[in-house]
Amino acid sequence: MSVLGVVGLGSMGYGAALSARARGLTVFGLDASAAARERFTAAGGTLAESLADLAARCDVVQVLVVNAAQTEAVLFGDAQGPGLDALLPRGAAVIASATVDPALPPQWEARLAERGIHLIDGPVSGGAKKAAAGEMTVMASGRSAAFEAAEEALAAVAGKVYRLGDRAGIGSTVKMVNQHLAGVHIAAACEAMALGLRAGADADQLYEVICNSAGMSWMFANRVPHILAGDYTPLSSVNIFVKDLGIVLDAARKLQFPLPLAAAAHQLYLATAAAGHGGEDDAAVIKFYAALAGLELPKAG
Repeated sequence: MSVLGVVGLGSMGYGAALSARARGLTVFGLDASAAARERFTAAGGTLAESLADLAARCDVVQVLVVNAAQTEAVLFGDAQGPGLDALLPRGAAVIASATVDPALPPQWEARLAERGIHLIDGPVSGGAKKAAAGEMTVMASGRSAAFEAAEEALAAVAGKVYRLGDRAGIGSTVKMVNQHLAGVHIAAACEAMALGLRAGADADQLYEVICNSAGMSWMFANRVPHILAGDYTPLSSVNIFVKDLGIVLDAARKLQFPLPLAAAAHQLYLATAAAGHGGEDDAAVIKFYAALAGLELPKAG
């Protein structure tokens, strides 16, 4: 049976590690944050002492860090020490799960292959709750040997694993499209709620009606309750969509493909971050509209 290492114990990595453990895998976690490490051990998780220690114990490693730069540091090392390419044994597999430019995973795949290490380009979706329940979606691509090496680990962390192709990059392409839609839908939900509030609608009734009407989206149903509760604790932050829609727009520019809706949404996230709300939940985009229109938003408690 595979031994899984999870690098990055944030909202998704924490859930993935614990759900894999609950499904019978031996799991070791690693995170630079002391708070994340304490949370993981308090839930019964086992920490590796270092990246080298994790690589020595595991034959599959899922990298669930924030961005491409952090992923590359884990894969190939930095000033802090060597990466997984120098630490894992031949035949081991890495699942790279951060949302990144689709042009990067093929480069990582080639570099790791030189060391006999397999790569799954496997970004994830579903949020913290689905990750904790082992129900997140993995958008995976890679060579057949990589899927064989990572099969047990993928099944242990996910409810759905979509095998999208035999080369790295396709998984990240599909995740990019997902983030395009997610980012636009959240921004639209915030704009629509702000419009309703400005026009005098009751916020709770507006939410209930839209959730039972054709205008409902998953993001509307999921994010608007944060607004109604006045709780902007970041399950997914504004800054995440500053990054992810930036990736979408950069890729589209290389393809010479226009994305006016994504561009408009990106500007809303940038404006919200510039106003000091970048670390808050992405539903805080409504605060941009509230500031413009003098709206009174629901208060916490």
